[in-house]
Amino acid sequence: MNWTLGEEFETPEGVVRWSAFGSGDPLVLVHGTPYSSFLWRDIAPALAATRTVFVFDHLGFGQSDQREGQDLSLAAHARTFARLLDHWELSCPSVVAHDIGGAVALRTLLLEERSYRDLTLFDAVSGGEWERGLFRLILEHADVLGQLPDYAHEALVASHMRHATHLGLRPEVLDAFLAPWRGPEGQAAFYRQYRQIRQADTAAYEKLLGAMSLPVRLIWGREDRILPPEYATWLHERIPHAELHWIDGAGHLLQEDAPGQLAAHLTTDFTSNR
Repeated sequence: MNWTLGEEFETPEGVVRWSAFGSGDPLVLVHGTPYSSFLWRDIAPALAATRTVFVFDHLGFGQSDQREGQDLSLAAHARTFARLLDHWELSCPSVVAHDIGGAVALRTLLLEERSYRDLTLFDAVSGGEWERGLFRLILEHADVLGQLPDYAHEALVASHMRHATHLGLRPEVLDAFLAPWRGPEGQAAFYRQYRQIRQADTAAYEKLLGAMSLPVRLIWGREDRILPPEYATWLHERIPHAELHWIDGAGHLLQEDAPGQLAAHLTTDFTSNR
């Protein structure tokens, strides 16, 4: 399945690869872990009918550089995202973020002090107690897991990705998601990025959530097993003016479980702006 990011942005930590589609008001899509901008392959073209849509792979992910010594913390991803927005000369884009992309987008807004026209977060890491499950095990045992035989490593990653969906992944889609994490370099990169993603980097902005005044929309899959619905409620309680929309029969990966419903939300005007 062909998904190629044709542009490059140089950073001290390596090259970030990105692309833009369409024309109109800018909209930026921010992916999470352990995925890449490939998640947006169906959503981006739909949105590009009326918007200029920017997609990119975080450092250490997808088609962007993977190498030893990279700072892949949420704070570092936010700094890189801020530099990307400056590079694109986007002073006030719409931002849509998923999974750890939510934390990256929030840090960029609240701590890197970039401005957005509006913000949509879905099934997103945002704050609270989210170091849990497999994520916590990887944090505590990354060195051991990094030594798994390649077949065992791939089985672990594949099962984690399947767990994120309610409807399942087509084999060719799962294969594309797995590709960056295969081989010795990919396996090292997988555990390198997970061991650096910490709850402390979201705690740093939690007290600022209630002061957000831009339009905010929250969308959540009712069957999300990675970040269950209580995480949506937690976030909505702290951004009380935000819209909250539920998608039934969908898990953590709305892009895979409910792309049509997700696109419909993303092409609908905000209903509560302040």
